[in-house]
Amino acid sequence: MTAAPGVGARVLVVDDEPDIVALVVYHLAKAGFRVSSATTGNDALQIAARDRPALIVLDLMLPGLSGFDVLQRLREDERTAKVAVLMLTARKDEPDRIRGLQLGADDYLTKPFSPQELVLRVSAILRRIAGSDDASEVLRIGPLEIDRTAHVVTVKGHEVELTPTEFKLLLILAERRGRVQARAHLLETVWEAAPDIQTRTVDMHIQRLRTKLHPAGDLIETVRGFGYRLKAADSDAA
Repeated sequence: MTAAPGVGARVLVVDDEPDIVALVVYHLAKAGFRVSSATTGNDALQIAARDRPALIVLDLMLPGLSGFDVLQRLREDERTAKVAVLMLTARKDEPDRIRGLQLGADDYLTKPFSPQELVLRVSAILRRIAGSDDASEVLRIGPLEIDRTAHVVTVKGHEVELTPTEFKLLLILAERRGRVQARAHLLETVWEAAPDIQTRTVDMHIQRLRTKLHPAGDLIETVRGFGYRLKAADSDAA
């Protein structure tokens, strides 16, 4: 049996429902991950800052400090800004998913969910985080510079903090600059998801990328009806 990607990686599970925590912890541990848990937002932030997990499975509907609050604080803290987050939500309303993605979540699952699917989603996120480690050269596109080994992005010399999924999405667009990337194709390559999963996920991440990369965000063009393209700037170097 082939080991799951990221086996041995530390994963933090945050949910106030003991049965769900026990279920998720069991299946992740069975798949080979090192798993810890928290039942409140404050505990989650403390454990995340201390242990630096590779990924956090985060329930959005926590009492007190909500999952949205936790997610925002994770992204604001330099110690946890790049930790991958898979959000869990019992709500099927699109605004909740959009808000989570806007705050920097890498993926989401709605309750009830299959434990096997959750393990696969966790593995997929960790796989795409590690996927760019093989490339060593630096991509330079206009004011934008992407160090594929260090996972560092700078604009005009200033470092830009990106989540693992944002980095992977930007890298795909940069490596294929000048060519249109369909939303469905980006879902398959970045999220490793079937094309029928909502393309709104891609749109929200593109929106966040443009904001974070300002003024280099203008390099990302929307090709109406198809997808997105990163402009090939005159000063390209690879």
